[in-house]
Amino acid sequence: MEDITTLKSWQRPLHRLVNSNAFTTTIIILILINAIIVGVETYQGIYENNRAFFFAADRVLLWIFTVEIALRLLASRNIKSFFSNSWNWFDFIIVAAGHIFVGAHFVTVLRILRVLRVFRAISVIPSLRKLVDALLLTIPALGNIFLLMSIIFYIFAVIGTMLFQEVAPEYFGNLQLSLLTLFQVVTLESWASAVMRPIFEELWWSWIYFVSFVLVGTFVVFNLFIGVIVNNVEKAENADEEVKDTHKEVTELRKEIQELKELIVKNSDEK
Repeated sequence: MEDITTLKSWQRPLHRLVNSNAFTTTIIILILINAIIVGVETYQGIYENNRAFFFAADRVLLWIFTVEIALRLLASRNIKSFFSNSWNWFDFIIVAAGHIFVGAHFVTVLRILRVLRVFRAISVIPSLRKLVDALLLTIPALGNIFLLMSIIFYIFAVIGTMLFQEVAPEYFGNLQLSLLTLFQVVTLESWASAVMRPIFEELWWSWIYFVSFVLVGTFVVFNLFIGVIVNNVEKAENADEEVKDTHKEVTELRKEIQELKELIVKNSDEK
């Protein structure tokens, strides 16, 4: 959030408006209405009989969101300041795309763009925005975990192909099939009944392979993912608190400086 003292006098009311709870709540409600309308459009019978209504509702919502973006742009210090925030870029592109493709003959493209507007709930709701920011911070840290998981997958896929290629060629016939099978196993989707048990009937010791992979791949690696994400969420929350504290301290410091200036001017006048 920008410091309101750096804005021009005509921008301050706009800044208070676009950052007010009432304004944010209104935009969230309109995003939800947009989501409901897009959902109802998937029922072909309703859509075909009310095509004009859906088109008009989409136009109205698009122009409301356009006005919202314009107000937020005017309430910023300058254009550069507005677009320095990646969430503002996200909002601007989604709304602008609705205008750019308004005359397109691809109905599917237009519908997808309407659905994408629901994503704006993330940029409008601060708690969701904070969560997504925290998830983005995890991407560099997840690189090593992905590397570790790739090594584990590759080793188990090669071993599985060697052990079960003849018993279950549909699952372990080659390296690609083995990797796909292990992906199914790691998601715990019917891995025991569909994959392990048919092989277990032929090779009683095969359970050792599958249980080992589930323990390592699912419980260990996935817990690493969760640990990294939780750690970064905490970091993001702490960073946000530090920014708020710094902003508060700067505001108090400016107030004290202003009081000192007034005191110095007053003393000068008395002399």
